[in-house]
Amino acid sequence: MKLPERITIRPGLRSGKPCLRNTRITVYDVLSYLASGMTEAEILEDFPSLEHEDILACYAYAAARDRKTFHSSAA
Repeated sequence: MKLPERITIRPGLRSGKPCLRNTRITVYDVLSYLASGMTEAEILEDFPSLEHEDILACYAYAAARDRKTFHSSAA
């Protein structure tokens, strides 16, 4: 999956936060919904412009960010 096809960052859109395909739905929004207990099906029902691949892109984006994060407690 090519993240730039699914995740976009534009300075004037949601304060430059990573959004799904130029929508106003951020990666953070989707991950927060999932963390609060919403299912993928519920998210896709609430946001018909999203696709299954968008949810996967959120997971991939979060994993990529975590790989780049330095955890001082791990040192």
